Amino acid sequence: MAKKTVRALVKPEILIWARESAGFELNEVATSSGLSKAPEWEAGELQPTINQLRTLARKYRRPLAVFYLQEKPTDFQVISDFRRLPGDGMQRVSPQLHLQIRAAQERREIALDLLREIGDKIPELSMSATLNDNPETVGAKVRNYLRITDTEQRAWQGNREAFNGWRILIEKAGVLVFQMDAVDSNEASGFAISNTKLPVISVNRADAPPRRTFSLLHEFAHLLLAESGVSEFYVEDNRSSEIQNIEVWCNAVAAAAFFPRTMFLREEIVQKHEQGNMIWAEDDIEALAAVFSMSRVSIVRRLLTLGLTNQRFYKTKEKEYAEEYVGFLKSKKDSYEDKKFRRNMPREAFSLLGKSFIRMVLTPYHSDRITLRDVSAYLNLKTKHIPMVEQILSGKVDQ
Repeated sequence: MAKKTVRALVKPEILIWARESAGFELNEVATSSGLSKAPEWEAGELQPTINQLRTLARKYRRPLAVFYLQEKPTDFQVISDFRRLPGDGMQRVSPQLHLQIRAAQERREIALDLLREIGDKIPELSMSATLNDNPETVGAKVRNYLRITDTEQRAWQGNREAFNGWRILIEKAGVLVFQMDAVDSNEASGFAISNTKLPVISVNRADAPPRRTFSLLHEFAHLLLAESGVSEFYVEDNRSSEIQNIEVWCNAVAAAAFFPRTMFLREEIVQKHEQGNMIWAEDDIEALAAVFSMSRVSIVRRLLTLGLTNQRFYKTKEKEYAEEYVGFLKSKKDSYEDKKFRRNMPREAFSLLGKSFIRMVLTPYHSDRITLRDVSAYLNLKTKHIPMVEQILSGKVDQ
């Protein structure tokens, strides 16, 4: 007698939710090995077998038990897409980016639970702004809120140190700062998850440090507007006016925070430049970028805002730098594929998760509120790596 096939008693709407929240199109799933019947499962014409459901769970990165829920979960917060083009609706968010957003939301929930467990106060972002506020004024307030001084900013040596410096300041202000991996740099430079209590910023680790640094403050500006969303580094002219206004405002706030007007105009390179000359030598742009540990395009954008160059020069340099960056990413990818790197998992955890989140996980562990296995799961590390994580966090070992 043939063995009877055991079907999984799951609801079609749950299958649809699981696929959409993972960022997959139905035709993509149907062409996957063993999942050709996915359209029939979602239409309620057929139910998957237990093994087929397990395959779906692996593809969508969801626990098997989720598929047996009676109602769609509300844990996945849909966030705006500031890459949206007018008339075309929202650009498609890849499964990789979907996973990063979901992971960030889950980490935030973990952090909130752990803070409540030990009775710690939940950090809050008390600063806010609107699109009607002057970006220059908001940028100055951001510097004051983050308690960054001109002297401290100038003391940072190099782009990576500057990125880490800004990241620490933003974390101290009550924001979780993550870095996403496995997401194409052309798809998104970062995203923000707005909330008064413990909001989240995530930037793309595939980007060069200066771009990541600018994305940090750009996404921080989104939080001030109480806007969750996915952003790109460049603001295209073919976006809707609403999206365009938000992105331009956030860029202007970030620039004002990075390059205070007085500080920028005091720079010797700026002082020596011929007044009224809208053309800037590349050497001068590079030198200013080195002073502030920022990208060249952000320098030229600031020159434009301050009336020290014109739109034509800015657009020319923006295009030039964008084309150069495509080449940089390709050479970086080729170099990575040609070499075999030995991964340092504890340091990678700090890079992806940030000191703030890691501290929130280790504090209840040290007070015996959670187990080593819990720490391992929350940090996505093997237990053997936790001692090194503790040493890095305590400052005994450099990050």
